[in-house]
Amino acid sequence: MKTSITLALMTATAMQTAAITPDSAIERRIDSIMSRMTIEEKIGQMTELTLDVIGHRNSDGQFEFNEDKLSEVIGHFKVGSILNVSEMALTRDEWHKVIGRIQQESMEKIGIPCIYGLDQNHGTTYTLGGTLFPQNINMAATFSTPLAEKAASITAYETRAGSCSWTYSPTLDLVRNPCWPRMWENFGEDCLMNAEMGKAFVRGLQGSDPNHIGQTNIASCLKHFMGYGAAATGKDRTPAYISPADLREKHFAPYLAAITEGAVSVMVNSGSINGLPVHANKELLTDWLKTETSWDGMIVTDWADINNLYTRERVARDKKDAIRMAINAGIDMAMEPYATDFCTLLRELVEEGKVEITRIDDAVRRVLRLKLRLGLFEHSVQNPEDYPLFGSEAHKAVALQGATESMVLLKNNGVLPLKNNCRILVTGPNADSMRSLNGGWSYSWQGDKANEWAIGQNTILQALRNELGSDRVVYEPGVRYDDQGSYEAELAPEIEKAIAAADKADIIIACIGENSYCETPGNLNDLSLSANQRRLVSSLAATGKPVVLILNEGRPRIISDIEPLADAVVEIMLPGNSGGDALAGLLTGRFNFSGRLPFTYPKHTNSLTLYDHKPSEQTETMSGAYGYDARVDVQWPFGAGMSYTTFAYSNLRADKTDFTVTDTLTVSVDVTNTGNVAGKEAVLLFSTDLVASITPDARRLRAFTKIDLKPGETKTVTFMLPASDLAFVDYSGKWVLEEGEFDLMAGRETLRVNCTTTHPFSTPNR
Repeated sequence: MKTSITLALMTATAMQTAAITPDSAIERRIDSIMSRMTIEEKIGQMTELTLDVIGHRNSDGQFEFNEDKLSEVIGHFKVGSILNVSEMALTRDEWHKVIGRIQQESMEKIGIPCIYGLDQNHGTTYTLGGTLFPQNINMAATFSTPLAEKAASITAYETRAGSCSWTYSPTLDLVRNPCWPRMWENFGEDCLMNAEMGKAFVRGLQGSDPNHIGQTNIASCLKHFMGYGAAATGKDRTPAYISPADLREKHFAPYLAAITEGAVSVMVNSGSINGLPVHANKELLTDWLKTETSWDGMIVTDWADINNLYTRERVARDKKDAIRMAINAGIDMAMEPYATDFCTLLRELVEEGKVEITRIDDAVRRVLRLKLRLGLFEHSVQNPEDYPLFGSEAHKAVALQGATESMVLLKNNGVLPLKNNCRILVTGPNADSMRSLNGGWSYSWQGDKANEWAIGQNTILQALRNELGSDRVVYEPGVRYDDQGSYEAELAPEIEKAIAAADKADIIIACIGENSYCETPGNLNDLSLSANQRRLVSSLAATGKPVVLILNEGRPRIISDIEPLADAVVEIMLPGNSGGDALAGLLTGRFNFSGRLPFTYPKHTNSLTLYDHKPSEQTETMSGAYGYDARVDVQWPFGAGMSYTTFAYSNLRADKTDFTVTDTLTVSVDVTNTGNVAGKEAVLLFSTDLVASITPDARRLRAFTKIDLKPGETKTVTFMLPASDLAFVDYSGKWVLEEGEFDLMAGRETLRVNCTTTHPFSTPNR
């Protein structure tokens, strides 16, 4: 049987239009509200403080307001936004009470609702009893934007059930250095993947109309604009050095795509790009993000980052000078998060003429516009009982699907799926940990509360016992994390116990990787997997029993010395609360693998590369006296992933082989399931520019989709590829589509097409 699938994709670099069409009724209401506002009220709307300024968790674990501080913050300083603190996970009903009290105070004292923000980064991660999805890096590995959109819509529903209307998500930083401790928060190293997944998340979170975000939806906040994941050292909040071409063509692309989709707010990169902190970069914040795109959304700082302009970056003399720089650069709301002196200092700057009142008014319009789009003036809180699907089995089923489709089979010497009646040893520090399955931003900032708060969820060990029966599963960790120390701390190893336990098993499931971490506490100096874990694997391999490596990690840790010892390798990354169940079903063959790597897995600590590298990074030995070469050896490439079945690609074709900039190429390929079991296949379309005026990328992802195929079934996948997607930013910083040949690739199929004329673009975003 042969069927056809056609996809019309507007990719990350395609021609963009205005971000959101203004709503005249909303603009009139903004005019009316602002006509009555004092300068204090305006500046208060530009201020965001953290929840523990106005209260604390008492000895019973309940949040308790300091009514005097609440009155001061809302009544005196007119603060317009509150955000969550790192350790404050509450139930849906508790959030309703906390946010309800803030809204009551805000409406009584200011007449303007507060906007509350939560880091719901992979589901309702700060709402107890809610649904936790795989982290974003896993969602990228599914290569399924419909699945990502569904996960985001559930996140919105369950977040709004607690009366919260705003989340700091999705993260669209391109991870260009795998050392970066926030790698798992985004969608990998490719700009198209981040763009398409970002658009899916925006649709899921906000719904179809950004001017009227419904009561089961919430506002998105894209972060961290931009270049945050390209830090030269790989350390959090450290400088990035990015060429102007890459900044425009790759790093800006996901944000441009997502705001065109309707994203209503953006958070800023905490670091600097090419020597200038982004929080002080008017070109990026105002010119690129607002003016060029006609985007009318709101820009919020990250945590205390205006202060960092003078305390760390040393581009401002003091806090007042830093506020002047940031507000004039385009910041609309300052995440302080503890001090109200921002309000006093900004008013002084206005009175001194160092910040124009027009800039204040523009920022306040953007804050009010966000609140009006959310309907907060009419519905500042919600009734939790109106959300009966909160934490439901239906929602958990989507999380399980996400976890299942995200796991990547990287190696299999025939040991998987597990044979009937085999006995297994489950070992390693990640085998019995909900914390490591979830990663950071899970009930708490560092994810260290997950073992305690992920009630009723299964670790890998528990899921395998449920799947196989306890009598077939032996457990001896050999290496354990020290959960009282840093994320990388381990207790004294007991590898001998694991070796002894291997005598009772036919196969060894070694669950290795990382404990949970988030942001700066997750910094590292060596990508290599810990010495204890590598010694555990090598010692177990020496027993002669087959070893399956389960890589449970937020970034690719180097395993080149132990990978040859393994009979199978599965990369599960951070699959969330359903990760144990998903893995158990995959290992036994009840489910089939379909995940693909959304990043390049390095083989050596000092040999890092990206899939879209320049061809000169991979050159053969030069002939003659000077034997120059340059080769980067990777463990697994971008897009790697196996299945329990096999797929064959054939008949890659296009409706035209000669084209100009106004054309759209209709590119088709036939994909056949040539194995014996049903499976899902991520179909990826790449391009290579054979000759260009600047060195072209080795290849670029241009389109993708995911299909399911029964044994023997063939489907024709058709991509509608605008010729303008093949343009690039040249050395002068201008977009151009150049005359010449391109190769299009899908599977092992290659098709050559030819652009007949050169076409420069006159606008920055084409």
